[in-house]
Amino acid sequence: MPVYIRKHPLEIPPPSEKDWIKKDEEENFFLQDPDQIFDSLPQPFRMINKLVTLVFEQAWEIIEKREALREAQTLKVKPTLYLPTAEFQVMGRANCLAASGQHVFVGLSTGLAVFNMPSCKRVCAWESAKLEICAIRASNLGNETHLLVTVDEMGLARLFYFYRDSLLLIKVLNEVEEISKRNTCVEAELSQGGDYAGILLQGNTEAWLEIYRLPKDSWLKETDHSQAAAAVSSFRERRFSQASAKSLELPGEGSAETESPMSANRVETKLSPPVLLLKVRSPKPLTGSTFKSPLEALMKIDDGSVIGLGQNHMIKDYQWEQQDAIFRRTFQKHLERESEPDSKEEKPSHAVFHFLLPGRILQIRSEIKAQPDAELKPDTVWPCAAPITCSAVTSCSSYMALACEDGTITVWDRCLGFPLAVTALPEGCLSRTIHFLQTSTAPRDQLPRPKVQLLVLCTDGSLHLVTVSGPRESRTVLLADRSEDPDQTISAVAPIPALPGAVLVFSWNGTVCLTDTATPQTVCHFITPPSHTVASPWQPVFTVDTTNQCLLLRGDEQQQQAGPPTQTKDNQSSIFLFYFDSYQSMEVFPAVPEPPPDSLQHLPWDERCDIFLRDRLQRLPGVSQQVPKCWSQLRKHAAALQRESRKK
Repeated sequence: MPVYIRKHPLEIPPPSEKDWIKKDEEENFFLQDPDQIFDSLPQPFRMINKLVTLVFEQAWEIIEKREALREAQTLKVKPTLYLPTAEFQVMGRANCLAASGQHVFVGLSTGLAVFNMPSCKRVCAWESAKLEICAIRASNLGNETHLLVTVDEMGLARLFYFYRDSLLLIKVLNEVEEISKRNTCVEAELSQGGDYAGILLQGNTEAWLEIYRLPKDSWLKETDHSQAAAAVSSFRERRFSQASAKSLELPGEGSAETESPMSANRVETKLSPPVLLLKVRSPKPLTGSTFKSPLEALMKIDDGSVIGLGQNHMIKDYQWEQQDAIFRRTFQKHLERESEPDSKEEKPSHAVFHFLLPGRILQIRSEIKAQPDAELKPDTVWPCAAPITCSAVTSCSSYMALACEDGTITVWDRCLGFPLAVTALPEGCLSRTIHFLQTSTAPRDQLPRPKVQLLVLCTDGSLHLVTVSGPRESRTVLLADRSEDPDQTISAVAPIPALPGAVLVFSWNGTVCLTDTATPQTVCHFITPPSHTVASPWQPVFTVDTTNQCLLLRGDEQQQQAGPPTQTKDNQSSIFLFYFDSYQSMEVFPAVPEPPPDSLQHLPWDERCDIFLRDRLQRLPGVSQQVPKCWSQLRKHAAALQRESRKK
């Protein structure tokens, strides 16, 4: 057995000076704490003791904060709890919901199902064992006719047509023969009224947008003709069955049931395919000009109606370098902060597109010719100082909000073509989702007042209300701060258009509360029955039906015993319906004023022009006051360019 012998004698480390007793205190010294009888620990045990004590104190502070928060929650007045008004069961896992008219469309793990809202009964379905619908959009065409576009887990976009309790597949928009050449669909949208459909495709090296024109009038005629043919076929089948039964009936025996050979044949409805209208690709990168004269650059412009593309210009490469040098010298401190290793973080890019309604002056736009292979030029280009993280558009398409990754939010007035206001969120807050809240309508002889409200959910879980009424009139109110408890983190929000100021707030712990942004206070909670819980509360499956004023929420049955879920429960979901009109707490919200019959969108174009010009004249004094400031900024910029040119 090996024996280790110390080479040097054992030495006792001297105590530190802070533990020594002063000479004048030796006579009157006595221990008040019994723990001080023990000598001080030597290093490194003193450091370990300090670290353990620090960790214990920090943990104790967290415990005290949570206890105080729990006591505060118990002392608060508990809001009213509301159970669902109705519910229905779906076979399979419900991944997404869409409400249109009196029908609910459910994207399942096995296809697509349609339910009737008043009766909560299944109408029809389009099933596929190896198909999982992940996203769905619906548009009401009237007369119990709806248009659907879905995206499955493989990135395929399908276009469906629902007509009189029948669900027809029109086309797979991005289907190709070879799977290796397939492009993944990451986003799909339908225009209001169902005239157009758009899908955002992602390839190996680029992404582009495809817009389709939908011949909905032709589809209506084709489905009517198909159903008439089906009715005739059904009548002939019944006549054939009756004739066969009489011919096979024998004396003394009952009639024998026979199957008609026509019962296996169905009248298939083939609808006209949608027309690919155009493809929108990413713009070309800006480079130095190769033109020798302004006339040569002017000849390259088609009609001169597009401003802001930056393609046909007279700026040389050295001028770009001068601008870059001026910018870096002016904002050197900010650029150094951005170049730090901690700030270099690649953020995922995801494109989003919106369908906009016609402007206030023109009621309808001229017909667009199909140009799928032509290079499309935008009508308007709006500059942004930072990459856009999320966006939103009002229901009337008058305002658009763009949230950038630097924390700024720009609200654009689409009619006037310039920003209504630019505001910034508190430091450290980045927008995750933004929504427009319902505002009051304007009188017939006036344009809507430039006052909008935005509901902003940030990445840290905080919720803000941004009110914008002018270039220098913006106000940000904190509705919900970042929660210390991870279970109370906000996962999603949704405004209710029929209740001004009402917002649904979903949390990770499965709570669904209705908040009044004017107060702000919690009005009530929408809860599932005790036997169920909110499915995937970190990403809840829900939709707000604006027609029937109802919240549709998916819930899953709770497991009674520990163990793997049974096959029956795993293949079944519950959809709960909460009708807002059936709850008394909704009385705290003001009623939405109904728009006048002759609203601005339905006026003739000459009256709309008069109202628009009158509003421009009223805003002219304010614009005139901003002109001197703009000229002074241009003079300073020109002087900076002259100084740079003199140095070279």
